[in-house]
Amino acid sequence: MRCLLATLLFTKFLERIPVGTFHKLYPPRRCRRSVGWSVLQGSVNMATLRVLAEFSQRSKHQVCSLHMSASRQEAVVISGRKLARQIREEARTDVEQWVSTGNRRPHLSVVLVGDNVASHSYVLNKTRAAADVGISSETILKPSYISEDELMDLIYKLNTDHRVDGLLVQLPLPEHIDERRICNAVSPDKDVDGFHVVNVGRMCLDQSTMLPATPWGVWEIIKRTGIPTLGKNVVVAGRSKNVGMPIAMLLHSDGRHERPGGDATVTITHRYTPKEQLCQHTRIADIVVAAAGIPNLITADMIKEGAVVIDVGINRVHDHVTGKDRLVGDVDFEGVRQKASFITPVPGGVGPMTVAMLMKNTIKAAKNLLLTPAERICMVASS
Repeated sequence: MRCLLATLLFTKFLERIPVGTFHKLYPPRRCRRSVGWSVLQGSVNMATLRVLAEFSQRSKHQVCSLHMSASRQEAVVISGRKLARQIREEARTDVEQWVSTGNRRPHLSVVLVGDNVASHSYVLNKTRAAADVGISSETILKPSYISEDELMDLIYKLNTDHRVDGLLVQLPLPEHIDERRICNAVSPDKDVDGFHVVNVGRMCLDQSTMLPATPWGVWEIIKRTGIPTLGKNVVVAGRSKNVGMPIAMLLHSDGRHERPGGDATVTITHRYTPKEQLCQHTRIADIVVAAAGIPNLITADMIKEGAVVIDVGINRVHDHVTGKDRLVGDVDFEGVRQKASFITPVPGGVGPMTVAMLMKNTIKAAKNLLLTPAERICMVASS
């Protein structure tokens, strides 16, 4: 490539030299003894130098342009697994310090209803992560036909059990159970999912609270990668109360408040946003967060060069090549990575961060039981 480029540039240089210049610079030997040869040589050399100087300036620009176009890098793939390992290491250190000062080891209780395969897999990942960072945990299995009142009774018992620091009920629940009622039944102080109405309200008011694990994971990805948000245009595709809405709240809120936010200008889109309007928003966005649960919702033609793309979607699609199901996000990963500056993969992006932030919330919950309200604010704000 370099040889070809050098040849092209040298050819362009030769084309700029006036016809006969080389004959004047290097005439036959018999002519070099003439009186005017030295004067002629000096004047031609000056002319040639001017041509060379002009050509050098233009060629530098051409080489730079060619270099930039030829070496356009693909997006940096943000490893959620790597960031999650860092956070889990921080959590492990925090737990050991907490225990070493005479405190009880944090405990997480997970209630799992039914036989949803994905839910069982997610819960297993959470309990494994808990063991990894030194948090004790238990999984309480209940059949899909459990009544709502029976589930409420179980949650009440766990709320009043002083040995339980963090409590979560794995979603989704069977259709006959009201998920919002169940989420609000969990004690706000033990609500490590951050779904209780009190915790959601405090988050929306930029106050210290238990943040939902997935939105907090997205926030940590952006912060720890060094992606600026102040004054940036952000599009969040998806308005779910557990993911899309909290992500928008974290990114748009005031960075000077008790719970600092991203100070970005955020647009939320949803299933009723026409595709042409969605494209209008995403094409001017500095950051696009896809959390709609629609495979290939965001494609390369929908983002601007250098945008940051965070893929929160988890969709199971059938692979016609292997004949098996596979996980994909909401973003056309291979296409978008050619234009984006940063992108998260699925799997291996936001998912591991969700589990890591859940561990951080469990540690917070354990400490909250022994802290005064003022101390709680300081602890959450510093995390």
